[in-house]
Amino acid sequence: MKIVELKAGEMIQYCGELIVMRDAAQKKIREVLEFKDQLPFSLEGKIVFYAGPARKAAGSVIGAIGPTTSIRMDPFLEMLLKLGVKATIGKGKRNEYVKELSKKYSAVYFITSSGTATALSKKVVEAEIIAFPELGPEAIYRLEVKEFPLLVAIDSKGKSIYD
Repeated sequence: MKIVELKAGEMIQYCGELIVMRDAAQKKIREVLEFKDQLPFSLEGKIVFYAGPARKAAGSVIGAIGPTTSIRMDPFLEMLLKLGVKATIGKGKRNEYVKELSKKYSAVYFITSSGTATALSKKVVEAEIIAFPELGPEAIYRLEVKEFPLLVAIDSKGKSIYD
């Protein structure tokens, strides 16, 4: 099933690629775009996970990684959607206008369990920094995940579990 076809309230176990970023990385993306520079990676068709990993233990793929409060990311959402992002992952309710953006761009907002960062990190099979390493834990990461638990909070039609 395609992400765009998922309905609010549906749960999935996602396998595939996630792009991890938070506030600082999104500010940096905006700065790069304001200067008409090209990003060092593509967001076309990607899923963005609002998170920042903790320091990893020896032998781990990544440190504990849990969702960040998504409402803080709302000022950057349309920028990401214009760059081709098809879904975002975080925690909590978002501003009302996010439902309209979801409809306009056929995008989905997933939530995942907060307080389970260690368990979520075990779903990560590969991790690498792909941009802005100078931001430390707020650098942009690419993850490969298996059976990553997600709940559709806002679907591509603008329907929300919070309504």
